[in-house]
Amino acid sequence: MRTDEAPAWGAWARGGEEAPVARPLTPRAIHRAAVESGGLPFALPPVIFIAIPIVFAWIGTPGPGAALVTVMMLVYGLLFVYCTGIALYPHPVRLAWFGVCTALLLALIPILGQNVLYMVMFQAMTHVLLLPWRWAGPTMIAMSLMVFVIALVLGIYVAAGLAGMGMLMSWGIGYGIRQQVLQEELDAAEERNAVLAVAAERERIGRDLHDLVGHSLTSLTISAQLARRLLETDPDAARDQLEHIEATVRQALSDVRATASGMQHVRAATEIASARTVLATVGIQAEVPTALPPLPDDRAELFGYVIREGVTNMVRHSRATRATITIDEESVTVSDDGDGIPADTARSGLTGLEARVAIGGGHLEIASDDHGTRLTATMGEKA
Repeated sequence: MRTDEAPAWGAWARGGEEAPVARPLTPRAIHRAAVESGGLPFALPPVIFIAIPIVFAWIGTPGPGAALVTVMMLVYGLLFVYCTGIALYPHPVRLAWFGVCTALLLALIPILGQNVLYMVMFQAMTHVLLLPWRWAGPTMIAMSLMVFVIALVLGIYVAAGLAGMGMLMSWGIGYGIRQQVLQEELDAAEERNAVLAVAAERERIGRDLHDLVGHSLTSLTISAQLARRLLETDPDAARDQLEHIEATVRQALSDVRATASGMQHVRAATEIASARTVLATVGIQAEVPTALPPLPDDRAELFGYVIREGVTNMVRHSRATRATITIDEESVTVSDDGDGIPADTARSGLTGLEARVAIGGGHLEIASDDHGTRLTATMGEKA
């Protein structure tokens, strides 16, 4: 996920989507962007390979031509190093920077000749650093293969090796960037789904309250209006209406209290109903029981906590597509087909749940791997 310490590479690698925040195009701002990207230390070591064409230039024709090659290569090396910073700029800036790098290499062909092939590794990396992945992958591979074949034909085997190495390294870098982009998009989707799940639960509670008291309030309004009209002409009938109002109010108050109590106290039945809504909201297909066995209040509450914790972890971490809740008089199981609980995830909720189940006279079994997670609370003789 995006943090101040580690900017999201996805902001520039997606291409065609939302643009990164505008930055001033100044040397200081570009340097700051390169430092923020975290890629600057990794871009510096490969620059040493720029010495290869420079050495060949001085060996071949020492003098002004070699000096020009040296200057141009140093400029190209500077442009390459700061590709990591330009990568955080909007799409047009990245394309312009890529165009300058490419033009500089093309301008070196009349001076360096075949020795320009040694620069293939740098140009391959600029593809994946500056271009959207849907463009960078095919063009980088095509360029690297073309240089590889030309170098073999000309007998420049070091350049051919650099072409192959550059293609593999660039593909790895680009693939890593793309995976990070997808991870960021998935994290953002999970956050949105969690918010939607909360909103859906609030809507459900609102619907339940509306269904519960809506009819009673309508009846009260009609009875009150009728009693007011009958108060002068038929006091006995008005009294009957007032008694009806009193009885309706008492019943409505009792229903609201019962509903509030059900919301405040965890029960297996209410948690299963809630789980069905929440899991459907986040796109997890849920298989839950339609009827429950008779359970004592303390066990219904305990099983409710197991279901709640299992569903909470499922929504937060699992990336599951299917979930199953099974329950009988002695046990409850919550399972999914997700990625399992990450090793670096704090398990305070599960630790507390395990203690709660133990206090209740049962045993909590937690099984989690890359094929899914299963929570099973067993009571009584099976524990």
